[in-house]
Amino acid sequence: MQLLRMRRFLPLFVTQFLGAFNDNLFRTAMVMLAIYTIFNSEAQELAFSNMAQGLFILPFFLFSAVSGQLADMMDKAKLIRWIKTAEIIIMVFGAIGIWIGHVPLMLGALFAMGVHSTFFGPIKYAIIPQHLQKDDVLLGTGLVEAGTYVAILLGQIMGGIIPPRWAAVGVIFFAVIGRISGGQVPPAPHVDAGHAVKPDLNIFRASWRLMRDTLHVPRIRVAIFSISFFWAIGALLGAQFPPLVKNAIGGDEHVATLFLAIFSIGIAVGSVAVNKLLKGVVSARYSPVSAIIMGGFVLLLWWAVGTWGGAGPHLIGVAEFITYPLAEFVMFALFGIAVFGGMYVVPLYAFLTVSVAPDETARTIAVNNIVNSGFMVVAALSLGKLVDLGATVTGTLLFVAVACLLSAYIAHRLAKLGLGDRLA
Repeated sequence: MQLLRMRRFLPLFVTQFLGAFNDNLFRTAMVMLAIYTIFNSEAQELAFSNMAQGLFILPFFLFSAVSGQLADMMDKAKLIRWIKTAEIIIMVFGAIGIWIGHVPLMLGALFAMGVHSTFFGPIKYAIIPQHLQKDDVLLGTGLVEAGTYVAILLGQIMGGIIPPRWAAVGVIFFAVIGRISGGQVPPAPHVDAGHAVKPDLNIFRASWRLMRDTLHVPRIRVAIFSISFFWAIGALLGAQFPPLVKNAIGGDEHVATLFLAIFSIGIAVGSVAVNKLLKGVVSARYSPVSAIIMGGFVLLLWWAVGTWGGAGPHLIGVAEFITYPLAEFVMFALFGIAVFGGMYVVPLYAFLTVSVAPDETARTIAVNNIVNSGFMVVAALSLGKLVDLGATVTGTLLFVAVACLLSAYIAHRLAKLGLGDRLA
């Protein structure tokens, strides 16, 4: 935990934590306001929810290539200050949208926050090798990943329990605090390693060229696909939690929040624990077995939920849920999935940041973000198709278990391609 006391890491950690927190505070408050106050139709609510999710993911497809180019061309600390200043402006408009209940204004702010996250994403990982010693890169990456999941959890909880107008004030306040912390990030100037490219503002051509130039390297390609499988699995589980809790277990929204809390804390634990196991060495040797164990915990969750017996005549709260005999198995399975998920993915992120030239790091992360988004969309469409074909929400957990096995196979290929005990 010494890194959290160092200026070369603490401001970055706080800035990314507040950014993830604010994203989810705004999104959750907006969705709650729309569903429980503005709309009265189930069809409208579903359409709004899908549109909100799509608008937030769309910028990752459109602008990741440009964001990666800028991050590799400029001082990353200066870019952080610009991006966090833009967040304040975006959140002012978003807060006004929440305050007056103006749906187009809220959705516009949500899209802009997606753009904000697209430009910040490559920086928060690419800056780590510039500020930390090589033996600290894995730990720094793990702490960033852990902090992100905890921030997501806290943002969603706060966005769901406080009045919308309080949330409107909160998103501006936390954006300002994020700008202050971002201003404390030490300089991270452009590193010229002979791989610089001219900026291409044609977003489609830039994305295609960047993916072509990055994915032709086998180790990078396999690492990105490995990470993308993790995000696809996370997207599947995230989509399954609410209907799983309501329809298979009979739990209310507080039980769904408990599921999210257990999952987020587990990811945080696994993200930090893998550094302890690897002793700071960037290695994929635990990733394949972590994916297999993660799949085993998914099967345990499938068994526990399938044995539950279905929902009762009324929705149960947390206090009643934890008294059920199978509740311990369900919570243990959730925690295990998350812990080994964190252990699986953190070394892969660390690998991406140290295995390419310093002036290519942000662009590599940008390609990773594009592919991650594509995998998440395919996973969501696949889940929807399974449901259309008659699969139950419990049955779709088997689909997730198979995805874990595929992740283990890809991570094993990565280890064979050269991600050994220590990168030279």
